[in-house]
Amino acid sequence: MWTSRRRTRAALVVAALSLTALTAACGGADTAKTAAGAAGGKGGGAVLKIKDPGNSGPLAVAKKEGILEKRLAEVGATVQWGGSYASFTATVDAVRSGSINVLEGAISPVLGYLVSGKDIKIFAFTDPVTDPAAPQTDGLVVKPDSPITSVKDLVGKQVAVNKGGRGEYLLLLALQEAGIPADQVKRVYLNPDQGASAFATGKVDAWWAIVRAYPEAVAKGARVVVHGRDLKDQDLNMQAARTELLTEHPEVVRVYLKVLQELTAEAQKNPEKFQNVFLDQGPTAVSGPRLTDEIARTRYAKVPRFATAADGAFVTDVAGIFQKYGVLPTAVNPNDVIFDLKPAA
Repeated sequence: MWTSRRRTRAALVVAALSLTALTAACGGADTAKTAAGAAGGKGGGAVLKIKDPGNSGPLAVAKKEGILEKRLAEVGATVQWGGSYASFTATVDAVRSGSINVLEGAISPVLGYLVSGKDIKIFAFTDPVTDPAAPQTDGLVVKPDSPITSVKDLVGKQVAVNKGGRGEYLLLLALQEAGIPADQVKRVYLNPDQGASAFATGKVDAWWAIVRAYPEAVAKGARVVVHGRDLKDQDLNMQAARTELLTEHPEVVRVYLKVLQELTAEAQKNPEKFQNVFLDQGPTAVSGPRLTDEIARTRYAKVPRFATAADGAFVTDVAGIFQKYGVLPTAVNPNDVIFDLKPAA
């Protein structure tokens, strides 16, 4: 009797174990996903694809210390670091191909990008730096001996700008504020690297230098005619992502923004740590006056925040300039540009 019962129980155990093994073999992928979900991961294997951050800034520190890798793993996601690009407009092809799905820049290039595609949206903005002690971040530059001393002197001249980007927006805004018809100044569309070359060789009369190109131009002796901060600039810095990442994995984008916020706040207090992150020598390293300037720029940098409906006013203003001068064919609905990510509950 007892022997029979033992055999029956043993048979049931073996059958149960066999069924478990068969289920795992047939549905391994689903089982793995279930396990990840049980562990608290919600990223579903999402991959955050970011351009190479270079040798300075919050994302450079995040890459060096593996911060994003650790934080994204908590929600079942990973990060993939991509190539280097001089500006947002230079990153366009990578965004369209999907090799980059999160990037920073300004409102203007997003609007320029959206002329031919609807696959990205803004999820965060950074308020402008207004402290007069903060270093400038862009400017209309000319050669030291140039006869151009004001925006009005640009009439009949050639000015290099990045097409549908911040450089073009600022030039159009400057011309409007100076009362100069835009068609009296020739805009030469060049990316930052091309603009630097054209400016250095005298192929253009002026250049609206932005991002890293601006401090480099000034360091080489360029004279600044006007800065974006001198104008009624509404072109806020922003963070954008491909729409499918925002809609399918908002928690992954929140992690990215949270890390960026934390590191930017840390950089305000300890800006030296965020310079020459990987190399202190070579073409990407800075020293002397340039290093001093970058430290100051980092100290004054504002912390990015979640985008809200109220930010639609900035989008409308920038879009209005572009539409007025033919950069955009039609008006822009801010709801088509801004994604309401909302902080996690």
